[in-house]
Amino acid sequence: MLNTKLKHIEDVSEYNKVLSENENVMLICGRMGPMCIPVYGIAEELENEYKHVKFCDFEFDIPEADVIRKLPEVRGFMGIPFTIYYKNGKVVKATSSIQTKEQVKSILDKEFAG
Repeated sequence: MLNTKLKHIEDVSEYNKVLSENENVMLICGRMGPMCIPVYGIAEELENEYKHVKFCDFEFDIPEADVIRKLPEVRGFMGIPFTIYYKNGKVVKATSSIQTKEQVKSILDKEFAG
């Protein structure tokens, strides 16, 4: 399990439940590595500011994370974490590798306004 303060998703049924119960979801799929840890930290910081968004993580290397690794939106991604933004259960944006707080906030503001 990832060492973050985010909601951990551990299997496909939990993944589907989070998507069905939350209009706006930011899911970070990665490891506890140097490109991933800063993105988890940004999400942890922004949780209080973006109360209308559910922030989650999913461990990249477990078999259940295939649901993320096989998304068409991540085809061709070369670095982790994969950060997926969902609106009403549909992918609206996906990024890979390290992101800055400004980049993340820009996506949250654009995709999940209001």
